[in-house]
Amino acid sequence: MKRCISCGGSRLAPILSLGKTPLANALLTKDKLTAEEQRYPLELVFCEDCSLVQITESVAPERIFGEYAYFSSFSDTMVAAAKSLAARLVHERGLGRNSLVIELASNDGYLLEHYASAGVPVLGVEPAANIARVANERGIRTRNEFFGLESARQLVNEGLSADVLHANNVLAHVPDLNGFARGIGIVLKPRGVAVIEVPYLRDLVEKCEFDTIYHEHLCYFSVSALMPLFARHELALVDIERIPVHGGSLRLFARRSGVPEPIVKTLLEEERAAGMLDRAYYFGFADRVERLRRELLALLGKLKAEGKKIAAYGASAKGSTLLNFFGIGRDILDYVVDRSTEKQGKYTPGTRLEIFAPSHLAEDRPDYLLLLSWNFLDEVLSQQADYRSTGGKFIVPVPEVRIV
Repeated sequence: MKRCISCGGSRLAPILSLGKTPLANALLTKDKLTAEEQRYPLELVFCEDCSLVQITESVAPERIFGEYAYFSSFSDTMVAAAKSLAARLVHERGLGRNSLVIELASNDGYLLEHYASAGVPVLGVEPAANIARVANERGIRTRNEFFGLESARQLVNEGLSADVLHANNVLAHVPDLNGFARGIGIVLKPRGVAVIEVPYLRDLVEKCEFDTIYHEHLCYFSVSALMPLFARHELALVDIERIPVHGGSLRLFARRSGVPEPIVKTLLEEERAAGMLDRAYYFGFADRVERLRRELLALLGKLKAEGKKIAAYGASAKGSTLLNFFGIGRDILDYVVDRSTEKQGKYTPGTRLEIFAPSHLAEDRPDYLLLLSWNFLDEVLSQQADYRSTGGKFIVPVPEVRIV
């Protein structure tokens, strides 16, 4: 990528290099273990024209999302948050049987099912064929396609415009960022609202959440970078909520027109005061990631020298970034466990660790689990109470190395 994905500017300042890594969700089947994996540069840069942070390599979406391993319904935290948000918007927006809620990158229907159960018509747009199939089987009407300008126009031509449009953790994934944003404006009803969730760049940098960086995430958003993007496509950013999901995210409320709530101005001022509009804010980020690497490797090396058995919990995308960049493989970890039946029996990209169901822990009893899905810490600790009660411990790698 020679130009900014948002504004087209060419002044892209380097922030962090994570080398060449495999695609974070490209899990391997046993018959592929001897094949060479394709790796792509993972370089983070800052646009000095519009302040958007982004990676330089754009892998074809079909390569990443044609078949996908992440099912949202396997996370109790995500399902509970979705249920609460749906109930809130049904009430606040007065939604009923004559309304329509559309979700972009709707996954397996984990959010839309709560609207449907309240009697509100729904439509999912999901690019991964395997996940769209599951959603339809669950009774959540879902189109298997990539959303963009043309698909937005097609939806409107079919009389499908949204009273509420959700786009959770998808805005960072789209190579045609401007076409996607314009499509949102097209598919919204005049009084409709788009509810968009994105990981917050400030949390990523200040909490050293470097493992949020992988090829699916082309962009890393600040409010300052989002404002001009939305404005170009006649979307008004009217409200923002900071939420804890995924280590710290923004929940954005956008409409075709409207006056921003005070929080929008407050966050813009905070970002300016913190220096986020200048490349100097990002100086030292790479050094802090390197310090984290040294600390984690030192701890793991010490535990292995003591004869401790170590496995990992969560075959997550962020885990793939951490393991591959830190060089943590089968010499340190015995295997990974994950709740997703879609991942069990496969192997992690790059490091080729076998993935088991969490029930495997009862049989094997490792001394420590490296928690790769640290963003679900509380949920995992609760689910693994039995493992912990018999002396099992978790190593939490981000934002700082600690043992729980």
